[in-house]
Amino acid sequence: MSLFAPITLGRQTFRNRLWLSPMCQYSAEDGVPGQWHLVHVGARASGGFGLIFAEATAICPQARISLADTGLWNDRQEQAWQGIVDFVHERGARIGIQLSHAGRKASLRTPWDAEAGALPIEDGGWTPVSASRTAFPGSPEPTEATEAELQGIVADFAASAVRARGAGFDVVEIQAGHGFLLHSFLSPLSNDRTDQYGGSLRNRARLLLQVVDAIREVLGNTGPSLFVRLSATDWLDNGLTIHDTAEVSGWLREHGVDLVDVSSGGLLPADIPLGPGYQVPLAQHIGAKADVPVAAVGLITSPQEAEGIVASGTADAVFVGRAGLADPNFGLRAANELGHEPAEQLWQKQYVRAMWK
Repeated sequence: MSLFAPITLGRQTFRNRLWLSPMCQYSAEDGVPGQWHLVHVGARASGGFGLIFAEATAICPQARISLADTGLWNDRQEQAWQGIVDFVHERGARIGIQLSHAGRKASLRTPWDAEAGALPIEDGGWTPVSASRTAFPGSPEPTEATEAELQGIVADFAASAVRARGAGFDVVEIQAGHGFLLHSFLSPLSNDRTDQYGGSLRNRARLLLQVVDAIREVLGNTGPSLFVRLSATDWLDNGLTIHDTAEVSGWLREHGVDLVDVSSGGLLPADIPLGPGYQVPLAQHIGAKADVPVAAVGLITSPQEAEGIVASGTADAVFVGRAGLADPNFGLRAANELGHEPAEQLWQKQYVRAMWK
């Protein structure tokens, strides 16, 4: 199978399997995406990617990592996203949005602030909510979410999904990794609850499955495809394991998820064996064990590496992150280097004169 072969997942068909990862830009005002987001996303839609992901987007104000996060909880935000979605569609690409609740990683300063760490209440910060009261290092101590609060969070995810569909997004992805709220429930290192949301793996996955069910219901049979991003392992003793995540992924498939986006880590600082494609075996394991389509991500930096992952059947698609930031035309370059024909279909007519020979 080629990196540039189309793929159908759920209700959407994508022109290729080379996709841009959701990457936070910390450039919104009041959760509203602006000109930066239009240019950032639009450039990469012109650059040959089959699917462009907007960044992790908060489902409510308290779900933001920082005050500069994008959101999708009001009309103004939905309308701003719609303009960006329309531009991407005009370029021939698909676009997805990652809906997120930061959990205990909320109320932080932006990464380039002179003072790093937690955002004080007097500067607009707030008290995060999480599975338990254990804080993420350098973040404020969270409160333990009550069951009533959790049902409100499920409703917020569903309401944001309705807005995502209204804005025209082709994919809704649930962020359930990287130490954010849903991951904090999945991992035994951050979940010491004794109610129906704690203890066994099935209980720890309960909130995620409730969110999936709520979103699946509002998206219906003709709406966006539904993805879930998971951290396959915490890379820590007594943490979430690849075997746990494979089991959860099987439940996700049963609940109507179209693809699992396989990442790792983020719950706590860990010794992660970084290297080219270091998370690809995790995706391969989950795809095989859970019988679910998977995407691989993580230090995939060359077209040849991406092609090899798809051609070998290791993963169904590849997400590119930092390489896509460095080169908006990574998709066009990949098509050229891999001899994809006809590459002309990926080039915008305004740029055809610059096509590589």
